[in-house]
Amino acid sequence: MPDSSRRPTTGFGLFWLLCAILGLRLLSMAVLPMSDTTEPRYAETARLMAERGDWITPWLTPELPFWGKPPLSFWAQAASLKLFGIHDFAARLPSWLAMIGILWLTLRLARQQGSERLAWWSGLVLASMALAFVSAGAVLTDPFLAFGTTLSLVSLALASRGRRVPWGWLFFVGLAIGLLAKGPLALVLVGLPGTAWLLCKGRWRRAADALPWRGGSLLVAVLVLPWYLAAELKTPGFLDYFLLGEHFRRFVDPGWAGDLYGNAHRETHGTIWLFLLWASFPWGIAGLALLAHRLCSRAGRATLRKALADDDVRLLLAAGFAPAVFFSFAGNILWTYLLPGLPFLAILIARGLLPLLDATPVRRTALALVLAIPLMLSVAGVHLALHPHKLKSAAPLIAALEALPDGSVERLYYLEDMPFSARYYSRDAARRIERAELLAALAQAADGSPPLFIAVRRRDLDWLEQAAGKQLAVRYRGAQHILLQHNPPTPR
Repeated sequence: MPDSSRRPTTGFGLFWLLCAILGLRLLSMAVLPMSDTTEPRYAETARLMAERGDWITPWLTPELPFWGKPPLSFWAQAASLKLFGIHDFAARLPSWLAMIGILWLTLRLARQQGSERLAWWSGLVLASMALAFVSAGAVLTDPFLAFGTTLSLVSLALASRGRRVPWGWLFFVGLAIGLLAKGPLALVLVGLPGTAWLLCKGRWRRAADALPWRGGSLLVAVLVLPWYLAAELKTPGFLDYFLLGEHFRRFVDPGWAGDLYGNAHRETHGTIWLFLLWASFPWGIAGLALLAHRLCSRAGRATLRKALADDDVRLLLAAGFAPAVFFSFAGNILWTYLLPGLPFLAILIARGLLPLLDATPVRRTALALVLAIPLMLSVAGVHLALHPHKLKSAAPLIAALEALPDGSVERLYYLEDMPFSARYYSRDAARRIERAELLAALAQAADGSPPLFIAVRRRDLDWLEQAAGKQLAVRYRGAQHILLQHNPPTPR
């Protein structure tokens, strides 16, 4: 009787397995509301761009320009919202498409370095890494940065093999994408591994001949500089905040007080390496196990020495670990910063895994690892979609409000603290209100006017109930806020 565990490991089976993983992410994108803070913040910025038709300056609120990121991801998300309508799936779709592009480039490089089987396993390893799976369906800027840096580094590798057209030109297209998605960080994440690899190869002349430096540099300038100049002219101060604040002060000062859009993420220097295990889970741990397995035997150590002399492996090492090395010296970090290195680590892990897959236990374990993150996160997503009150999101609260007979987001007030998800799901109709203003509004409403709706945190519930008396009714209880309806007495 044939071994059924071999069926999914053919090229055809691996292709459909990869499609299933991407399909699971597509499903969760449609059913799971956005949780605070990052996703709804960027989604609201894209919504404002689509609504206003302002394609130069992203806006965090109608009054506050968002200088923290260039506009490429917002352009894509705003275009998707205009095309498909204002809902979560449309806002998330561009990130999913960017990840498809990253996967295609990963398959292309792995196929060039090895075989069709290596390509499909590299794609599966990448798609089933925790950060890659999450990023594929989230409103983030990082998938666009990772697409740009991956395009540049894959193009460098292929152009160096003599394929100047189109890869030599695509190297510079990738730089332009990175500069418009995240900024000068793209130059670092391409320049560090690219320089390290070329130094190891000692083939600067070949690289110089492979890339159209003059024409490519001009192409980058034409694609990138017009927006940077237009953004500074439209909202003066952008270049100083973005180039110096976001790319220098943020990383050298973990408690940077100049951050206009959030709190600094203070971490001990070197924490990025722990984040790497988290971002690459479960494959980072599997990669360490493969490395330990090789080190335990003389033949394995000889194989490692041979691999380290391989130009292809050197590129994968340089590109895969460049983000972690660079951010080792930063205290203000997020795990999403590691996404640009994951495609190359995926190929590296797949190269180590491939010789062992003929053993049935290893093959079954590998397939289990491929399914681990997609299934776990998809089940968790469906659970949260069925129990939205457990989410740190305003989506279920606003849905509960709109289901009420007199419910209207125009009369919804958040006491002292309004999350970004409330701005996004209310289409910026909800308002933040201070305690004194709220008490005055409640007093003025005591004339039979339509009810007011107040979203409060649990810590403020007792205070408000005492202040408003019996005129408050609880309409919804969520993870973050409780929705109260104020019914003023009808005049006699």
